[in-house]
Amino acid sequence: MARVELQQVTKKYEGNTEYTIFPTDLNIKDKEFLVMVGPSGCGKTTTLRMIAGLEEITDGKIFIGETLVNDLQPKDRDIAMVFQNYALYPHMNIFDNMAFGLTLRNFAKEEIQKRVENAAKILDLTSYLEKKPKQLSGGQRQRVALGRAIVRDPKVFLMDEPLSNLDAKLRVSMRAEIRKLHKRLDSTTIYVTHDQTEAMTMGDRIAIFNKGRVQQADEPQKVYDHPANKFVAGFIGSPAMNFIKCTVKNAGGNNFEICGINKEFTIKYADKSNKLAAYNDKRMTLGVRPECFELYREAAPADNLIDISADLVELLGSERYVHFKIGEDNAVAKFESGCGVHEADKVKVRVITEKIHLFECDTEDEKTIV
Repeated sequence: MARVELQQVTKKYEGNTEYTIFPTDLNIKDKEFLVMVGPSGCGKTTTLRMIAGLEEITDGKIFIGETLVNDLQPKDRDIAMVFQNYALYPHMNIFDNMAFGLTLRNFAKEEIQKRVENAAKILDLTSYLEKKPKQLSGGQRQRVALGRAIVRDPKVFLMDEPLSNLDAKLRVSMRAEIRKLHKRLDSTTIYVTHDQTEAMTMGDRIAIFNKGRVQQADEPQKVYDHPANKFVAGFIGSPAMNFIKCTVKNAGGNNFEICGINKEFTIKYADKSNKLAAYNDKRMTLGVRPECFELYREAAPADNLIDISADLVELLGSERYVHFKIGEDNAVAKFESGCGVHEADKVKVRVITEKIHLFECDTEDEKTIV
C-alpha cells in the first residue's frame, strides 16, 4: 500500500469557473481511510478522478507512494476504482467480472483463480461466481465491484459514492462491511460521498469540500467539535447545527453577553482567551448543536435560558426533536424521548455554553471565534 499526496492540485475549465478546483493540498497516509465529503458539485469526485488519472490536472503534483503520477495513465498508477453504478459486464458471470482486469494484464490462469476465489471468500460471494449480475441483489453486485478491485491488490482503493444506489438499510450494513474490509486488507482507501453520516462513521479522517476548496481535513470527532468555519459546522451533524443571529456585548473584564438581536435571549459567557473583545457590539452568528439545548427544570439555576414554543415535535424512538423559532431563526433541539414536550408546549431551554460556537456574519470562511 502507499500514501497519496496532492500538492497544490488545480483543475480549471475554460469559460466555466463554477467547477474549478482551487489549489488543493492533501496528504493521505499509508493504510488510511480518508473520506471526501461535500454537497453536489463541490469538487470531491473531480479530485478523486484526478488521483485516478481519469481527469487531467491543470497544475500541481500528485504522488502515489514516492512516484509522481501526473503523466501516468490510469492503468499504470496501481489503483483500483469502485464506481457508483457498479460497472459490471451483464453478459459475464461473477467470476469473469472479477477476473477481467487480471485477464487484461495477462495474469496466469492459476493466479487469477487463486485471487478471485480469495476475494469471493472475503466478500461471501463464493456461491455466486457462476451467476450473472442481473441475478444478484444491489448489495451483492456492490460486493462484486469491491471484489474486482480487491483482486488487483492495488496500492490505493478509490471509491466514488459506491453505496448511493442502495436503500437506506442496506447502506448501513454495507458501510460496516467496507470498513471491516479496509481493516482486513490494511489498505489505503479514498472514499467519496455526499452523505455526512457515512463520512463520520467510516473515515479515519474526513476532508470537507465546498465550491472547489477543502474547508477542513481532520478526524471526524475533531471536525464535529471544532469546525473550521460556518459551512463545516452546518454540514457535519444531523440534525444540523442551529444558526441564530446575535450581538456580543462586553459585561466587564472577560465576561460577555451573547444576546438575541431583539433581546430574545441573553447568554452569559466567560471568555478566558478574550477573543471576543474584538467583536464587542458586533453582530455575529451563534451556533448551537441540537444536543446542546437542555430542558430547564425548576431546581436548576435559572441562567442562560431561552423561552421557546414547540412548533413541531418528531419522535424517533429514543430521541425527540423539538422544532421552534428564536426570533426569525428556525432551530431544533434534541431531547430524550421521554422528555414530555409536545407540540404547542411553551418551555424554557438552557444553552450549554461550553459547546457553543460563534461565527462572523460577513463570511462563512471565517474561523470559529469560540
